[in-house]
Amino acid sequence: MAIDIETVKGDIRRRMEGALNVLQQEFAGLRTGRAAIGLLEPIMVDAYDSKMPLNQIGTIGVPDPRSLSVQVWDKSLVQKVERAILESGLGLNPVTDGQTLRIPIPPLTEERRTELTKIAGKYTEDSRIAVRNVRRHAMDDLKRAEKDHEISKDQHHTFAADIQSLTDEYVKKIDEALENKDKEIMQV
Repeated sequence: MAIDIETVKGDIRRRMEGALNVLQQEFAGLRTGRAAIGLLEPIMVDAYDSKMPLNQIGTIGVPDPRSLSVQVWDKSLVQKVERAILESGLGLNPVTDGQTLRIPIPPLTEERRTELTKIAGKYTEDSRIAVRNVRRHAMDDLKRAEKDHEISKDQHHTFAADIQSLTDEYVKKIDEALENKDKEIMQV
């Protein structure tokens, strides 16, 4: 049985794209000095005997560039949402007003900006590792296919080169995403 390399490459591309999407979601949660809904979306809240994303417990809004608001749907969860925001490590201090939490976004200090670029770098390295793992699994599959005589040695080398070029393409996209995020964080 011959391997359909286009199907394999499509699967590899989809998995590498997934690693890039995860990175962009993590970047959305990094504070840049202005309010963005993505800042609060990754926060998990202890609710109904499980961990739930904040956006499934209330409506997140941006009333102005320097603040966020969370309209909690269930009154009994307001304190749990407040605690989750305080413990998120984002340096935010919500103010409770009934079922609404108002969250002022303080300006970033130079020290905090440097810290955020380090965190962005860590997220980026995790994404690079994920892309390399996809490549490694694909290369292992190629070796197995060659050993089982499903593909020739020449096909193995051709497919391996294709997989490496996909890997290089996604690592470059990840590096560009980091460069853009660093500029955004360091912008005063």
